Amino acid sequence: MKLKQISVFLENKKGRLKNAIHTLSEAGINIRALSIADTSEFGILRMIVSDPVKAKEVLEENNFVVRVNDVIAVEVPDEPGGLDGILAVLTDHDINVEYIYAFVEKKGEKAVVVIRTENVDDGINALEDAGIPVLSSEDIYIL
Repeated sequence: MKLKQISVFLENKKGRLKNAIHTLSEAGINIRALSIADTSEFGILRMIVSDPVKAKEVLEENNFVVRVNDVIAVEVPDEPGGLDGILAVLTDHDINVEYIYAFVEKKGEKAVVVIRTENVDDGINALEDAGIPVLSSEDIYIL
């Protein structure tokens, strides 16, 4: 299943990140995972949130530039080599990974990896064909 990710373009200025997070907080939106990629002038805040549609709406109302992208989420054993197996499947199917980030479940037995591939459908099919379950947004919130 595809998971919706919010990408927020932030000027690399004091308080801009805090303002984005505060906007989501005030709207009652929970952030389940996040990653920031930056340059000297701007950053991209990528998040898995409880309500992507509402998050996009409230952020845009507060003058943030927002995109919603499809990504893949899978559980990975939280042990050496856990991620290697997932990446091997994608590499064997000639699927390029654009970026990746992870978070650990509260139990700490598995990590959840969020993956953006050039073709998300191909990535999902390759992982499922290899017997790797792809998580839904509902799965992310019951971990």
